[in-house]
Order: sequence, then structure tokens, then C-alpha cells
Amino acid sequence: MTAPTEVLLPTGAEMMQQLVESAGAAHQPAADMADLAEVIRTLLAVEVRRDTRVRLGGNLFDVVITGSGFEARAAVALMDEIQVGCGPVIEDPESGWFYWLVPPGSAARWEPHLHAVCLGSPHTITLPSLNRTVPPGPYWFRPSASDRLVPTVPLRDALARFRPEPTPHAALAAQLGVAP
Repeated sequence: MTAPTEVLLPTGAEMMQQLVESAGAAHQPAADMADLAEVIRTLLAVEVRRDTRVRLGGNLFDVVITGSGFEARAAVALMDEIQVGCGPVIEDPESGWFYWLVPPGSAARWEPHLHAVCLGSPHTITLPSLNRTVPPGPYWFRPSASDRLVPTVPLRDALARFRPEPTPHAALAAQLGVAP
């Protein structure tokens, strides 16, 4: 009778090392994974009560910019009815603007509008922390909910109906260094 042979199993660290070595020469994450990691870090920062600058476009959102006066507030009220609670809107009292967070890619499809501008990549926006719902500084006029953005078609219609002033075109053009 022969003695049973002892089987040695690799440790967890040894198995991980084998996986790393089997991946080949390039041990760096894919470029799009670095972007994903940046997005996750950014959103976590907003969640833990820090203002955070994010890139527009990509898979997150674009932004429609309007005046934040009475007319814009009427548009928010209409979007509240349409969406059963308007998607995320940031008010910046200092500039007098609303930033409506709309689906990514909206800027590429946005037709010129007399009362609004839509921006996407390569622009950025600073998101206030999720707990900031009153001034001073930019704050969530309608808080961000993970399940919705502001749909552009009803938003365009609401903005055409209520015509929020002042329009952001000239101020944005000056800020971005382009002709209005």
C-alpha cells in the first residue's frame, strides 16, 4: 500500500500573483477604468459633503444653463409636474443662473435656444455637496436623485414658454472666450 500524496494548494497571495503574471506584460488598468475611478471618486466626494468639480459629458450628464429668476422657477414647477419631482437643478445666486442636469450627449443634439445654453464635454461644473440646499454659494435647488436627470424635450418647451431671464449667452461667451 502506498502512502497518500500530500497536495499543496497555493495561498491566496500566490493565486493573485499567478493571475497578475498571466495577464501579460501590461499590468496597468485600461484607460477607461482610470476615467471610471475618477468619476467614482468625484461622486463620493460630493456625497461626503465636499464641493467637487466634474467633467461634463461622458456617462454622467450635460448641463443646461438658464437665468434663475421667477420665470425659471415657473419652469421648475412645470418640470415638477411633468417628472413628478423635477430632476436635479443647481442654483448659483451669485451668477443668477440655474444649472439643469440633463442626459449625457444632450449638448450635441441641443438646438440653439433664446433662453438657454447646453454644455457638455470638455466643460466642467462644480457640484455642491449633497447636503447644501440653501445659499450661500451654489446649492441644490432640486436635489440630485440617482434615478433621474431633467429630460431635454420638456425642458426646452418649458423654457420656451416661460423665457427665463437674463439669458446666459453673452456671459458664457465672455467666460469661455468665444463670440456670442
